[in-house]
Amino acid sequence: MLANQLDGKETIHKVRLLRKMYLAGLLGGKVMPEDANPGLDRDSATNYLYFTLPMALNYQRNSYTLWDSAQKSFNDKETVGIFNPSYVASIDENELRELLLKHKLALQPNKHCATWRTLCQTIHTHFEGDIRNLFIECDWYIPNILEYIQKSHKQHFPYLSGPKICNYWLYVISNYTGAKLSGKEALSIAPDTHVIQSTVRLGLVEERDINDSNIQSKVNKVWKDLLTNTELSLIDLHTPLWLWSRNGFKELVES
Repeated sequence: MLANQLDGKETIHKVRLLRKMYLAGLLGGKVMPEDANPGLDRDSATNYLYFTLPMALNYQRNSYTLWDSAQKSFNDKETVGIFNPSYVASIDENELRELLLKHKLALQPNKHCATWRTLCQTIHTHFEGDIRNLFIECDWYIPNILEYIQKSHKQHFPYLSGPKICNYWLYVISNYTGAKLSGKEALSIAPDTHVIQSTVRLGLVEERDINDSNIQSKVNKVWKDLLTNTELSLIDLHTPLWLWSRNGFKELVES
């Protein structure tokens, strides 16, 4: 056990307090990155696609600017077609690149465009252009979805199949669409920089471990162990931990 690691019960108390502060709006986050959206019907195919395609480009970039670019692209009649997988499958690479770059939805002209194109081709070819068919095929059960995307068909889901993005994508889908996903306990905590820093702050991992190649799996393990036999799930803590770090580790206080 780490020398500075808090007693398990005390840590759980702090985590519950952190989540309570988040739910009360005390950690900020009244506007989350994904709130930049066109307000589509939650159950519509287009809404599911809106919260799926940009997620594959959400890697080492500011999430707020990503989703702002996504919203601008959707609201522009010249670029809205990029959210239609069948349309994307019908145009050439140069045209797609121009559309993705117009509002800076893509920042890397080749890599991001290739990712978007592959994902659209997958949805067009295997799911009739409707990502909801993936969820139907997997019975809306998260372990089945993770198995499909991260293992058996990983090559068809560039970046979206990654451990951080895939888990957070399903969290977003469960919050911004009408998806009734089951098996939520299978989701990991989606450990990005802020989540890792908060984990260090709570004494669950040491700061010297941050640059380890396996830090994400290490963070997931300590949280999974800590939350066993509690009412808390890993993914429910992503946003509170993210906001706590992003806003400078506000003191945890009883309300």
